[in-house]
Amino acid sequence: MALQGKAEQESIMQNKLRNIGIIAHVDAGKTTLTERILFFTGMSHRVGEVHDGNTVMDFDPQEKSRGITINSAATSVFWRDHQINVIDTPGHIDFNIEVNRSLRVLDGAVVVFDGVAGVEPQTETNWRLADRYGVPRIAFVNKLDRTGADFHHVVEMMRERLGIEPLVTQLPIGSEADFRGVIDLVREVAIEWPEGDSGNGFVEEPIPVAYAAEVQMWRSRLIETVVEQDDAALAGYLEGRLPDAATLVACIRKGTLAGAFVPVLLGSAFKNKGVQPLLDAVVAYLPAPQEAKNDLPSDLAGPFAALAFKVVRDEHGSLTYLRIYRGRAAAGTAVLNATTGERERIARVYRVHADKRQELDAAEAGDIVAVAGLKHTTTGHTLTDPAHPVVLEQITVPEPVIDVAIEPRKAADQQILAKALQSLLAEDPSLHVRQDEDSGQTILSGMGELQLEVTLEKLRSTHSVEVATGKPQVAYRETIAHAVEVHHLHKKQSGGPGQYAEVEFVVEPLERGAGLQFESRIVGGAVPREFIPGVESGVRKAAKSGVLAGFPCVDVKVTLVDGSFHERDSSALAFELAAATAFRDAMRRGGPVLLEPVMAVEVVTPVDYLGDCIGDLHRRRGTIRAQEPRGNAVAIEALVPLQNMFGYIGSLRALSSGRAQYSMQFAHYAEAPANALPLAA
Repeated sequence: MALQGKAEQESIMQNKLRNIGIIAHVDAGKTTLTERILFFTGMSHRVGEVHDGNTVMDFDPQEKSRGITINSAATSVFWRDHQINVIDTPGHIDFNIEVNRSLRVLDGAVVVFDGVAGVEPQTETNWRLADRYGVPRIAFVNKLDRTGADFHHVVEMMRERLGIEPLVTQLPIGSEADFRGVIDLVREVAIEWPEGDSGNGFVEEPIPVAYAAEVQMWRSRLIETVVEQDDAALAGYLEGRLPDAATLVACIRKGTLAGAFVPVLLGSAFKNKGVQPLLDAVVAYLPAPQEAKNDLPSDLAGPFAALAFKVVRDEHGSLTYLRIYRGRAAAGTAVLNATTGERERIARVYRVHADKRQELDAAEAGDIVAVAGLKHTTTGHTLTDPAHPVVLEQITVPEPVIDVAIEPRKAADQQILAKALQSLLAEDPSLHVRQDEDSGQTILSGMGELQLEVTLEKLRSTHSVEVATGKPQVAYRETIAHAVEVHHLHKKQSGGPGQYAEVEFVVEPLERGAGLQFESRIVGGAVPREFIPGVESGVRKAAKSGVLAGFPCVDVKVTLVDGSFHERDSSALAFELAAATAFRDAMRRGGPVLLEPVMAVEVVTPVDYLGDCIGDLHRRRGTIRAQEPRGNAVAIEALVPLQNMFGYIGSLRALSSGRAQYSMQFAHYAEAPANALPLAA
């Protein structure tokens, strides 16, 4: 009985745990919302403001100075007897890896929408990431106090752009500067926050008569949508019985977890309105760990298994953030890195609150914690009980689109720079470093100019390395225009064992984004099975440097169709060399094509500058996709080659007297015009 009681107690604890992320486009109000969550749950005693640089979650000096979130930050709060682990993520596309790896380990998310701008490009990107990982979501329409805010327009944008069923659970009371509260359609009550109050003193009142007809219409829609989640509720509704609030909450929860719809709430985080009902919705509608769609079912009693999703290094050493799926982690626990096969030992376990740590004796399945002492574990690695190894799905890392050459200003700092770069790569797997074979330069690659700026500043401020940099360069790719068949015989005899390998390939172009694919169709042992990995290795090594300008080769399929070997002189190395030569020959004969990254650009400008902005985008080889009103401005959507977007912010400010703004993210690779061919790398 004692054991059963303990199991029941642990199950109750898990039911009262929520792991959520706050995600959105840059400047939609994520960090402001998180700061209000900290304040209203009693975790902070003052409200931090992004514009004042005194927020709890944006604690990095660069975040304070730039006024944006760069690193995902974790904290834990308590609300209605529930523990909520919260991760505040960046909104800028350059730091999308932070959103990616956070969503990989979270059970639910609150997606914040700007009440004026609606569904913005980065919101769409983050939404698709959440779809990939099967993360249930709540939508929070923020900034409804701003001029031009339109709640219902944002809801329609969700339906059209995200392809979802938005479930309106609240309606606004007042609009723009007169916005003062929300109507809860589930409980049929009006909630208002007196102007000038800190937000704690909200009052619940009967729904104003002026809103009665609107409330009846939207509540009927809500009921008709959610009762389909429960047979008994649906049967009662068809018989004329309206479900009570508790039944509606249960149906909304069920539909949210199934992805049938997305509950939509609203407010103004900056004005302290709507935060408490949002916290209630997190508890009511988002899943507990055992309800989430994870690689492994959440199991407190099972053998330990966790995913490392973030590594942070500072003056105190290295911290590895873990999502524990099974079992428990305690200080001193020996674990296996199932990804690499190396043994590790957990020295300490911490609950993290932004830049502060609270040491724990242990953490259990369902929790998100940081641990110290791991030496060989990085983002995406699985840690398990040594006796029960299992490898969890890894985290997908996007390919970089921009390069910059760097070198230490002092020759004596070369080793310090190498060590610093190794540390930065461990923290941010979307950064890449390579040595250029021709120039010998160190090339740092990333997702955008801002990410590279931040990284270079970290080298200076955190690692005390001053570096000289070249002009940022586009990360081009190479491919072929048409299929080609190639044959190569590698034969070398110079005393002692010789080298012999013969390969025949069919090399053909693939659709954009397909990468490099290899297939063997060898039958009858023309190339022995043990040499085929050598063939693939040769192809992949040769593909790292193309024939036009030395850029990586992509969107190509290589099929090994024939070959021959020598019983004494053939080896994996010989086949690797033969394959590399054959692949380079195929690239030369297949009509080599240079590919350039094309960015999805959104410019929001006052109408007065619309023509100038469009003309400037055309001059940058941009293609205008759409224009739409955005409050008292116009949003322009365009596709523009990255090569022509360097320094764009300065031009846009000059064109619009500083009143326009833009955002961009990688869209796809496309064939570059002949005059875009860069000098050999």
